[in-house]
Amino acid sequence: MADEEEIILSELNDEELVLQMHDDLYDGLKEEIEEGVRILLERGWTPYDVLTKALVAGMTIVGADFRDGILFVPEVLLAAGAMKGGMAILKPLLVETGAPRMGKMVIGTVKGDIHDIGKNLVAMMMEGAGFEVVDLGINNPAENYLEAAVREEADIIGMSALLTTTMPYMKVVIDALKEKGMREDYIVLVGGAPLNEEFGRAIGADAYCRDAAVAVETAKQFISRKHNQLGAAG
Repeated sequence: MADEEEIILSELNDEELVLQMHDDLYDGLKEEIEEGVRILLERGWTPYDVLTKALVAGMTIVGADFRDGILFVPEVLLAAGAMKGGMAILKPLLVETGAPRMGKMVIGTVKGDIHDIGKNLVAMMMEGAGFEVVDLGINNPAENYLEAAVREEADIIGMSALLTTTMPYMKVVIDALKEKGMREDYIVLVGGAPLNEEFGRAIGADAYCRDAAVAVETAKQFISRKHNQLGAAG
C-alpha cells in the first residue's frame, strides 16, 4: 500500500505542480522531474515555459542556497542531474519550437589540468539557467577553445583551473584570441580555487567567478548587456 502522504503529481494543479517540481529539483529527484515535465507538456505548456518556470526557476533556488553555503557540491550535483533528466525531454522540443536562446558557452579545464568537478558544476548550473553548454572536458590547449568557440558560434568561453601551475595558461588562451583578432567576439569567464579577481583582471578575462552560482549570474549580466548593445546598434 502506498504511503498516504505520497504526492500524486498528476493530481496537482499547474501552480502546485511547479512548486512541487522546485522541491523535487532541490532534492535531486530525477524521475519526479521527468514526470512533472511530461505532465506540464501534456497540459499544453510550451517547452520554453516548462524550462523557465519549472526547471530554471528551481535551479535558481538551488544556486542561491549553494552560494549561501546551505547546499553543498553533492546536493547540487544531484539537483543538476535531475535537471538534466528534464532537459533531455525538452531539448528536442525546444529546437523544434525555436525557443529564445539565453546564449551558448564553451567550457573546459585548461591545458595541464585534469580537475573537473568545479567545471562540471558550472556547466550543469549554466544548463540549469537555460544556456547551451559545450563541454570540452579537461586538459585543453588554446586551439581547442578557439576552434570550439568558432564552430559552436559561442557567446562565452569559460576556463577553469585548480592548480597554481596551470592558471597562467588562461592568459595563453586569451592572448591567442587577441592575436587572431577574436577577443571582442567572446565573453571570457575564468574560475577555479587558486584564482581571484585580481588575477582575472591581470590576464584580461571579462570576469572571475568564484563559484558556479556566480558564474551563472555573471553570464546572464554579460549576455543581457550584449543583447542591449546589439539592439542599440540595430
